[in-house]
Amino acid sequence: MKNWIIRWIANILALLIITHVVPGIAMDSAHPLMLVGAVVALGLANAIVRPLIMIFVWPINCITFGLLGFVINALLFFVVGQMKIGFTVKPGAEGFIASFIGSIGMGVLSGLINFVLKDRGDRDEKKGRD
Repeated sequence: MKNWIIRWIANILALLIITHVVPGIAMDSAHPLMLVGAVVALGLANAIVRPLIMIFVWPINCITFGLLGFVINALLFFVVGQMKIGFTVKPGAEGFIASFIGSIGMGVLSGLINFVLKDRGDRDEKKGRD
């Protein structure tokens, strides 16, 4: 995890793509650098709030075979979108569906971008440990 800057850039690019592709999610301002604040807010929500919620709902999460995690990710995406830090999500059910699609798309896109932009040194380092 040496290249944390690349990971942040990947998340910013993923959110930029999501704001242009998913209806119901839009950039809050015309300047794409405002998405940095949104990515920081999403990162803090996923690092602090999500584990606390997961502790309280783990029995339901076990019953649903982990699918509740998708709903919690969408809920956090929706809440950060309502804060209007870099991007906005429409309120109501339409916005929650958009945030569900956006959170899944954000995970897939940031994973793909991280894979493509991964430093060659990280790949060699992993091969040496195996």
